[in-house]
Formats: sequence, C-alpha cells, structure tokens
Amino acid sequence: MTIWTGFADMEFKLHYINANGIKTRILEAGKGDPLILLHGTGGHIEAYARNIRGLSEHFRVICIDMVGHGYTEKPNRPYGIDYYSDHLLGVIQALNLSQVFISGESLGGWVAAWFAAYHPEYVKALVLNTPGNVNNKPEVMQKLKESTVKAVVEANYENVKARLEWLMYDKSQVTEELIEARYNIYTQPDYQEAVHNIVYLQDIEARKQYSWDPSWCGKINVPTLLAWTDHDPTSTVEEGKPLQAMIPNSEFTVIKDAGHWPQWEQVEEFNNVLTNFLLQGSEKVAAK
Repeated sequence: MTIWTGFADMEFKLHYINANGIKTRILEAGKGDPLILLHGTGGHIEAYARNIRGLSEHFRVICIDMVGHGYTEKPNRPYGIDYYSDHLLGVIQALNLSQVFISGESLGGWVAAWFAAYHPEYVKALVLNTPGNVNNKPEVMQKLKESTVKAVVEANYENVKARLEWLMYDKSQVTEELIEARYNIYTQPDYQEAVHNIVYLQDIEARKQYSWDPSWCGKINVPTLLAWTDHDPTSTVEEGKPLQAMIPNSEFTVIKDAGHWPQWEQVEEFNNVLTNFLLQGSEKVAAK
C-alpha cells in the first residue's frame, strides 16, 4: 500500500492553518480525543503515513509538518526546542483544542516532552518514540548533520535514499515513493536555507540549552511512555533508560526489529502500543 493511495477510501483532510503566524500543513483523520503526531529532524507528515488509518479508528489524528519542515513555512532563524514548542502551541490554539495526546518521534519526542513540561495544561498523555538528544554523542550528531545537509544541498536519489536508510533496521522498508516524497520536499527552494536552521540542534552548544535534565523533565506530570527499539542508530536501550528516571512515573517499552522509525517498520505493534497506553493513561487521569 502506498502513502496516498492508502487513504483513498478514508475520510481525511489535508490543509493549512495559521499557527501563530506560521503557515502550517496538517493532516487530520478520525474522531475522538485529539492525537498530535510529531516527526523527526528533516521529517514530514508522510513519516506517519502507515499509522494514520489504524490510529484514526481511536483518535482524531492530527499529523503536522513542524516549523521549517515539510511544506510548512520556514522562517530564517535557528530552530531550537523552545521554538518548535511555541509552534506546537500555535497549532493547538489555532485548532481550538483544550487537551491533546502527543506522540513524537526523535526530534518530535524531544519537542513533545519539552512542551508537556512547560504547557502541562494542554497535555493528557505522551508517547515518546526513540526521542532525540539522549546522550549527545558527537559522532551521531555529526553523521545526522552531514547526511541531512547533504540530502538537501546535494539532493539526488541516492543521497535522499541514504538519509532514509539510516533510519531503518530493514533497509528494504525505504520505498521508492517515500524517497520521491522526501526528494520533492528537500528540493523546495526555501529548504536549501532552512536545512541549516534545522540542523542547529546538532551543534553541542545549541543542544546544551535543551538537554534532557531532571530540572525540566521533572515537571512532566502526565502518563508518559518511552518507546525504544532494539536497533535505534542514535541510542541503545540502556542509554535510553535514564530518561525513565527523569520523567516521573514514566513507563518504558522496547519494540523489536526496528530502527529509528518503529512507526514505519512495525506498524501494527507501534499502533497497538500507542493506542493501549494512551487510552489507559486517559482512564488514569479521569480516575484522579
């Protein structure tokens, strides 16, 4: 099933909103409590294409291109976690949402956690999927920065494919359509400038401002699940475990046979893990 033909018999809405002055692409499907999905560095809505159908059976799925990414507007300024968080707040307010579930992958997980710490009144529960910046490994940061910039500045089939394959345990999961979708995004004229703002967080001095730390993680007061994988190229299960100690009452699970995109490689398991946790978390909150 391809990305967009997979939605052919579904009711969904792909549109743009003004999120605090930023023209933002979003896809919505389903009914129920709102669930916002946040992609990773250099990502876009299509990163969750395999999950939207299943998740929309339980939630009002709201998948966005974060600021500077996809087809969302790209202001020329460094993109720090606080800036992504402010954009997320703008999306929530533009859609007139009171409380939401949030699931974020990589950069999106980092943003989701930060947002929950500083805007707890908007968040019902979190699923942080292979979240970013766990241990500031210089070699991982450098590889991510170089491969991201190369895929954009020297955009061609092989460079975009290599960037996507780095995310996967099973490289065959990188489809021709996914490569084409990302190539079309990366060859937008304004993306040539934006990519340098996107990789801002791959510099250690920039990262230090937002590094995972009990001082802010301790403010997260909603049910939180850390969803790791056994083949994440950015950090091991053991390296991810300290986050559980930082976030009060959080839970930890491992999705097997997946790399940095378990939502793409292990669709059914990812959807089940996310759905079960969020619905149970909602019940816990209601019971308080």
